Amino acid sequence: MPHVFEYALLRAVPRQERGEFMNVGVIVYCRDLDFLCAKTYVDGDRLRALDPRLDVETLETSLEHLTNSCDGTPDAGPVSRTTVGQRFRWLTAPRSTIVQTSPAHTGFTDDPSAEVTRLFEALVLPPR
Repeated sequence: MPHVFEYALLRAVPRQERGEFMNVGVIVYCRDLDFLCAKTYVDGDRLRALDPRLDVETLETSLEHLTNSCDGTPDAGPVSRTTVGQRFRWLTAPRSTIVQTSPAHTGFTDDPSAEVTRLFEALVLPPR
């Protein structure tokens, strides 16, 4: 039986005033299966086309913290002590930082891990 899942894209926004962004990851949440996972990929060369002064290392550190927050690892801070659903809502809340999220989208799945891979390949990795 399929389960409802939600996902949001992670976007790198090097200069908020320009409104340009690049997809750098995806977060998938499935309440029924208590599932939350983020997968990221940073293409520094492509991002530097948007802003040559972009600090790619800071972006990667921010994404690593976000991924740790999904996993609930203790080094993620207080968010690691919340429920999976609360973490998804916190991670997808609007913000004005170098890492932003798209609006949440929904679908049905039997395998949320497969959805992470499918969405990551279709929406994050560079076109082949």
